[in-house]
Amino acid sequence: MITKETLKEVILSNREFILKDVGHIVRREAFPSLGIPNKIVVLYGVRRSGKTFVLYDLFRNYGDTALYVDFEDERLTGFQTGDFENLKESFLELDPSLLSKNKLFLLDEIQNVPGWEKFCRRMAEKEKVNVVVTGSSSRMMPYEIHTSLRGRSWSTEITPFSFREYLKTKNINIDRNLIYTSRKVILKNLFSEYLKWGGFPEAVFSESPFDRTKILKEYLSAIFFRDLVERYKIDNITLLESLLDRLLTGSARKFSLSSFYKQYQGTFPFSKDSLFSYYKCFLRSMLIFEVRKFSESSYTRMRNPAKIYLIDQGMAKRVTSDDLGWLLENVVFLELRKRSSAICYFEEEKECDFITKEEGRFSAYQVSFELNEENKEREAAGLVSCCKRLRLKNGTILTYDQEEELRRQGMKITVIPVWKWLLL
Repeated sequence: MITKETLKEVILSNREFILKDVGHIVRREAFPSLGIPNKIVVLYGVRRSGKTFVLYDLFRNYGDTALYVDFEDERLTGFQTGDFENLKESFLELDPSLLSKNKLFLLDEIQNVPGWEKFCRRMAEKEKVNVVVTGSSSRMMPYEIHTSLRGRSWSTEITPFSFREYLKTKNINIDRNLIYTSRKVILKNLFSEYLKWGGFPEAVFSESPFDRTKILKEYLSAIFFRDLVERYKIDNITLLESLLDRLLTGSARKFSLSSFYKQYQGTFPFSKDSLFSYYKCFLRSMLIFEVRKFSESSYTRMRNPAKIYLIDQGMAKRVTSDDLGWLLENVVFLELRKRSSAICYFEEEKECDFITKEEGRFSAYQVSFELNEENKEREAAGLVSCCKRLRLKNGTILTYDQEEELRRQGMKITVIPVWKWLLL
């Protein structure tokens, strides 16, 4: 049992730290909505994406009515379900006036306390407390949330910084007119950095390329061992490492488990069942995402290879300079994932990178780092073929730094730089 004195010390020291020691906080685009009746807000996402700082931001916004607790604090070692009531009482004893006010409980790394779901559910449903929780990325995904919270949680994904959020870290106010001024040179240079290093907050705020590289390697190691090996009790480390290497070098490319199996079958011992199981673990860790072929047939979608994308382009293993095109496509995917309810790739006689669907309307996108004499007609033809299939009159080609308007077979094709498209 944790004493009330210790709990009060934790509460007050956290308050002082957040208000005085935590510097500028970037307001996230996925800033959670509160006040949803009887719902517990669950912040989830890949490790080190900034979930804790969202809690800090909420704390600063709600002032004295907010309680923040980090359950990885060593002072709370041994915290049990029965200690939650003492925690609530300690908070109220520090300020009895809160009894009649709306309160906000911000509970970080909550997975460390068995049975936390019942307490949070009681606070939200019976005591009308706003509750926001975060936890280990491998245990707080929507499909992992305990049965007692099904239907009672409101999940909000926190991802690494988008390009818009990245610009905020550089103290650039985002104004759509900015992309048409002479300052667009600054935007283009910053996008080049973003494309190379990605949006993990700690890496973004680091100035040294050496430190950024080290940070990203440590994140990958933590995901590998904590969210994969430990979480799923994986014993074939060689298989997991080989699969990881292929996925990190294959961003924005098609990936076939059957082809992987044939290639590595005689290299080291593993079963096809293990391979498929490990691949699913990668998907659950949110390190990778897959995009399936566009088809009305679910069988066709599943029998064709998926295209693989990473949660952040900073995680990609770059082998040649040509990889910049794949990184650009990965950035586009991450943005489309936020804007659209469904994403597929198109492949018939010709290919198109993305088909998206939002509110019943389709859109088609092609991504090419640079349009030149060798690829311009091929890229346009793939987009036109896709638009015909979807009965669309317009399509978009996203590039690194080219902009124009094309007409092909009566269709309008807008060519626009990714950095500009991200800000529109």
